[in-house]
Amino acid sequence: MWRLWSSQLQLSGRTKCTPEGQRLWQSTKVMMAQYSSILTVIGLICVLISFTTNATKQNNSQIYIVHCQFPDGERTAKYQDLESWYLSFLPTTTSDSSREAPHLIYSYRNVLTGFAAKLSQEDIKEMEKMEGFVSARPQQFLNLHTTHSVNFMGLQQNMGFWKDSNYGKGVIIGVLDTGILPDHPSFSDIGMPPPPAKWKGVCESNFTNKCNKKLIGARSYQLGNGSPIDGNGHGTHTASTAAGAFVKGANVFGNANGTAVGVAPLAHIAIYKVCGSDGKCSDSDILAAMDSAIDDGVDILSMSLGGGPVPFYSDNIALGAYSATERGILVSCSAGNSGPSSFSAGNTAPWILTVGASTTDRKIKVTVTLGNTEEFEGESAYRPQISNSTFYSLYDAAKSKGDPSKTPYCKPGSLTDPAIKGKIVICYPGVVSNVDKGQAVKDAGGVGMIAINLPQDGVTKSADAHVLPALEVSAADGIRILAYTNSISNPIATITFQGTIIGDKNAPIVASFSSRGPNKPSPGILKPDIIGPGVNILAAWPTSVDDNKNTKSTFNIISGTSMSCPHLSGVAALLKSTHPNWSPSAIKSAIMTTAYTLNLASSPILDERLLPADIFAIGAGHVNPSRANDPGLVYDTPSEDYLPYLCGLRAKFLRVEPEVNIPSDIFQDNQQFKSCAC
Repeated sequence: MWRLWSSQLQLSGRTKCTPEGQRLWQSTKVMMAQYSSILTVIGLICVLISFTTNATKQNNSQIYIVHCQFPDGERTAKYQDLESWYLSFLPTTTSDSSREAPHLIYSYRNVLTGFAAKLSQEDIKEMEKMEGFVSARPQQFLNLHTTHSVNFMGLQQNMGFWKDSNYGKGVIIGVLDTGILPDHPSFSDIGMPPPPAKWKGVCESNFTNKCNKKLIGARSYQLGNGSPIDGNGHGTHTASTAAGAFVKGANVFGNANGTAVGVAPLAHIAIYKVCGSDGKCSDSDILAAMDSAIDDGVDILSMSLGGGPVPFYSDNIALGAYSATERGILVSCSAGNSGPSSFSAGNTAPWILTVGASTTDRKIKVTVTLGNTEEFEGESAYRPQISNSTFYSLYDAAKSKGDPSKTPYCKPGSLTDPAIKGKIVICYPGVVSNVDKGQAVKDAGGVGMIAINLPQDGVTKSADAHVLPALEVSAADGIRILAYTNSISNPIATITFQGTIIGDKNAPIVASFSSRGPNKPSPGILKPDIIGPGVNILAAWPTSVDDNKNTKSTFNIISGTSMSCPHLSGVAALLKSTHPNWSPSAIKSAIMTTAYTLNLASSPILDERLLPADIFAIGAGHVNPSRANDPGLVYDTPSEDYLPYLCGLRAKFLRVEPEVNIPSDIFQDNQQFKSCAC
């Protein structure tokens, strides 16, 4: 979502660095809770795992996952260095000189007590004699979709609704954003049909050779500086989320490795660059783009931008969206990133599909282990090439000499203390992005970073593509880490990267940043309408965030209602492909009336506090594309049916603010409005 400031709007990138947030952080008191390691439980579970060794000798070594248990039943100081303990299981000599020596691949700390190693059958037989060994079994290869949100929404290739909708074939999605990187594989037109005959859009003269049957239109407006090329990344990400092609081998630092794909991979994309590389967007550009899109013949408008909750008479997006809706175009907009505050949702006109954000069941898990054996879970897209369980000294950034308004937050250039070198730095929330904090720590000689969240973020965490080993932890965990750090003379910790974990039964969880109702401009209209995947979404990016210069297949993982909006734009495209005669309100109705309100554990969907989320957080619930295809009943609202409602709002505004000059564009040619007693 984008924040209205003067006459400009800003992208719905997640924002946590507010003075209010800092004050809340400083004033919040969190009870210190007992923390117990789950490793003991995992070890006991591992005892139940049986493994039968294949009697047939295999000549070649392969990777096995080895389950262990602590001989005394629990992890003690003796096993503080897990990697050394795991290494002790590996035979140091082999009887067969032609056989590859065993070696450790991964050391696990939380997912299980054990490790992965390249082993032979003879190695395993030797290990079976060792105390603490439970089992060993060959690794299995799992097929993961990096835009895992597509699978999470129930869309499966070559079957069900995705197949029935022909992947959105023939539908045109107009994306208003920061532009696009046309050469990215996500915008390849292999297997794409030509655009429909109704298409009247263009690719600007300096961009003609960049368009194809996938990317069929590209326009740039004032802030676009004369080129639709994306100088920010946001537009490339949202466009590929809505309708990107299948791209194999997509990942960030090897995380979430698999095949990336948009929700409607056979839909066409028309890009309208209305925002500059700084993330600012002029509402005049937005209206001009919407005007062009209506003429061009788009079916869906996807707008991951907007202002805060403002009266409809001063909301140009609402006005433009009404005109688009009149012409049969569904407008999908992000609700904003001002949650969890009430009355914070934007783009709340009733003819707009207003989208909030939630998690999927995928985590990119990282663990920080303290010297007192306490462990805390976080997330990060960074992953080192070599596993390292070394403990490093901890450094509280608030203890650094310098400007107290900068150093605790690891603002670039503020960390000048030589003592930071070789340490893991704890950074406080706010002021700058966590990636920028990490760069500041790296520049100061730090070897890692723990970024603490704001209290209101609850369990919502971002898996950012950091420049050094780092993770984001909750405010509650951050306070406990700080308490340990400041309680002894030499606090130490290690950061362990577990990678991609699928199967969070609490999913979907409403993201803390997702803006909430009630609908301030019109409380009688429930907003947001729907929630969809918007946390740690992997999609196309113009540049390599992991410094891989040998590929055009570059991706990034980011969060925001900007990410959930194109998911719903893609779902709308699938429905339009299957039901070409459905109106925008019929599509919106089908999506809302078939949404679900229970999570994977069959309990009510939770918010960032892990409490049941209310209707002002989830709207109708989480999108369910397959059910939306056959809703049984739709509530079709012709655009003229909004006129009595708007007339009433106009009368109310004129009574409360008689000096306000209310635009009457919606009503100017409508007889019903002319007879309305306003």
